[in-house]
Amino acid sequence: MTTHRTRRARAAALLATATIAGASLAACSSDDDGGDGGDGDSKSITVWIEEDLPDRVAATQTIVDAFTKETGIKVDLVAVAEDQFNQILTSNAAAGDLPDVMGGIPLGQIRTLSGNELIDTDAVAGVLDELGSDTFSESALELTADGDTPLAVPSESWVQLLLYRKDLFDDAGLAAPETYDDVLAAAEALDSSDVAGFVGANVAGDAFTEQTFEEIGLGNGCELVDDDGEVTFDSDECVEAMEFYGQLQTDYSVSGAQDVDTTRASYFAGQAAMLIWSSFILDELAGLRNDALPTCAECADDPSYLAKNSGVVTALQGPSGDEPATFGEITSWTIPAEAASDSAQKFVEYMMTDGYEPWIAIAPEGKIPVRAGDSADSTTYADAWAAMDVGVDTKAPLSDFYGQDVIDALTGGTDTLKRWAIPQGQGDLLGAIQGEQPVANAVNEVANGTSAEDAVKQAADAISAAADSL
Repeated sequence: MTTHRTRRARAAALLATATIAGASLAACSSDDDGGDGGDGDSKSITVWIEEDLPDRVAATQTIVDAFTKETGIKVDLVAVAEDQFNQILTSNAAAGDLPDVMGGIPLGQIRTLSGNELIDTDAVAGVLDELGSDTFSESALELTADGDTPLAVPSESWVQLLLYRKDLFDDAGLAAPETYDDVLAAAEALDSSDVAGFVGANVAGDAFTEQTFEEIGLGNGCELVDDDGEVTFDSDECVEAMEFYGQLQTDYSVSGAQDVDTTRASYFAGQAAMLIWSSFILDELAGLRNDALPTCAECADDPSYLAKNSGVVTALQGPSGDEPATFGEITSWTIPAEAASDSAQKFVEYMMTDGYEPWIAIAPEGKIPVRAGDSADSTTYADAWAAMDVGVDTKAPLSDFYGQDVIDALTGGTDTLKRWAIPQGQGDLLGAIQGEQPVANAVNEVANGTSAEDAVKQAADAISAAADSL
């Protein structure tokens, strides 16, 4: 095993390219006893969570307090803002002062931690062995592993959805839009002067546009890079996916720039038959958030009208795709190198058992469980999730508004979840293209008349330049 000194030196060297600013971490509980700095047990650990909203931190502290009462292990809970995580990680890793556990960590940051040898993979594997790997979504395990080496314990997800008006589809005798052909046929049949057949993001330089197209591309076998790390965005599969999305934009959508707000507004007004958005829309669609209420004509009498008359497709398949695919995010717990691993493992195990339901109940619309139950054939956690209250100004379970088919699609969405670059070990490339957003730019070009082949080639060149800079 790498020595502590060597690992710290490597972390400092590899992370030195990031901006280092003086940042202090304020723990939510006060305890000056640190971990033991080795592989043994400790009665005090430090836990970072990538959540900084006060109500969520307070709810997590309640779970932590219950863990301490049960085990006697004290926990310093530290809230780290998402936009500050890399900066704080940089300074603390260079100082050899990482926490014992990190939670709420997205896939890209797990790969960053792994690339800098900052994960105790043996401790992570120990947690998964104790909990039972067969109780987790297989895709979630694959995305949080480097080959056969687990990097994190996957906890929850959100998924990208293709929402569609079931009432309009049923009236027109249309099949659920699960393939490119289904979507195009429905868009053509339902597009009119009053209702757009489809709405989706097309704004240049926008991450939401990139995420929308990634959902479409993955289902057609379009990948950012291959297994050797070579950029493949100019492949036939990506051109075909871009042509498909371009046709939706130019023939069956509303005119002009479309983003996260305008697409939702069109669907909420009853002016779109299909929409690509994330699962975070579900409580709003049910009329549970006053600043984002549905405005369709029927919604005046029943704010949940659209929720009751909408279906969801989590996995879309194109003609060149081997299988349907879902875009989304998985957040996880991981145990850094040099942690007090015994106590850290106990904490993560607790957060995935006794603490699991209270944890996902903090924000169920964005915390879909990737562990369905406590045994291979159990759905205890998934069932509990469906009954949890969601919403902001009004609280109610999703199951009050959506049928079991929607609930099953959401809880099963991670079974087909894929991501660009991360399985190929090129997660850093995703970060490198976030500034320029070449994929979003290509979508915008095609929506404005550029050929899919030319737009994809330009994007591939920009992605290759970003890869060369790493």
